Amino acid sequence: MSHTHFIGLMSGTSADGIDAVLISSDGNQDTLLQSHHRPMPVSLRKEILAFRESGQDELHRLATLDRYLADEYAAAVEVLLSSASLDSDAITAIGSHGQTLRHQPQGEAPYTLQIGDPSRLAELTGITVVADFRRRDMAAGGQGAPLVPAFHQAQLVRQGVASGIANIGGIANVTLVSAEGQVQGWDTGPGNTLMDSWVAQHQHTPFDQDGAWASTGTVIEPLLRGFMTDPYFSQPPPKSTGPEYFHLGWLDTHLTGEERPADVQRTLAELTVESLARVLESQNLDVVRICGGGARNPLVLSRLTARLEALDVTTTDAVGVDPEWVEAWAFAWLAKQTLAGLPGNVPAVTGALGARVLGGIYPAGN
Repeated sequence: MSHTHFIGLMSGTSADGIDAVLISSDGNQDTLLQSHHRPMPVSLRKEILAFRESGQDELHRLATLDRYLADEYAAAVEVLLSSASLDSDAITAIGSHGQTLRHQPQGEAPYTLQIGDPSRLAELTGITVVADFRRRDMAAGGQGAPLVPAFHQAQLVRQGVASGIANIGGIANVTLVSAEGQVQGWDTGPGNTLMDSWVAQHQHTPFDQDGAWASTGTVIEPLLRGFMTDPYFSQPPPKSTGPEYFHLGWLDTHLTGEERPADVQRTLAELTVESLARVLESQNLDVVRICGGGARNPLVLSRLTARLEALDVTTTDAVGVDPEWVEAWAFAWLAKQTLAGLPGNVPAVTGALGARVLGGIYPAGN
């Protein structure tokens, strides 16, 4: 049986680094062969985060950041191939999610913007690149997110088992697959983004390692209840969101200024748990699998497991997929779908008018 090889690249809303995976596909199932995480240079991360608000000379900053990110993606690919002892001509394509700078799925002119120049990436690596996955779904009337549910169903769900997949990245999202194979999914709200921003402000570190600082605090119940009154949490799907909505300015509207910072961090962790648990416990599920950075946060994982005690709750390790690499793997899979002329979105999830082949194809140079 012949196999093809694909690379998936993902840099999420935290902008802490680039996840790169190499997969082998037999046409049905994929196998992870190699993975690599490349930390984001401090200067680039600072510039990415600055785009959450409007600023000066944005067009020039956008164009140069687009180029520099492509260079970082290419460097991640180089390390990945070297580790696997493969040449670029062994790879069918790279699926590059790109770095989201703005995601505005509502309003008169919805849009989403991911950068990391795919033309330059194809030129630097000598590999065909598939990128810009989200905008075709939005052009068809969808939210452009989440796009991982189709991959979740293909790779993480067993037939006949009602499954929930909780992806806790900067933003958290769920995929719900019934025993009959029907798929739903949406962004539930903040995953790590508010916790990361708050700990950066008060502890001068990009994230709360293992939830250690949050564990020193106590949940402020009135604050948590105030968080959960935000209209986003009761809004029916399809829906998606981002750090453009859930940011420190949003948090400040809920604070009196008298709260202990560690207690706020603990409450933000509980917000992630509460917004996910309310969705998952309302479904007729057999199992819940957790992936993304939040799967490595013992506090979040233990609290979510406690809230869903009637269910079989594990990370995606239980189905043979390391939770750290799920999203990058998903975009390798989406590239495979695109080249095969197959749809990558789930209209019931995004709200698109129908199934669409996603992404643009940037062929390798001669």
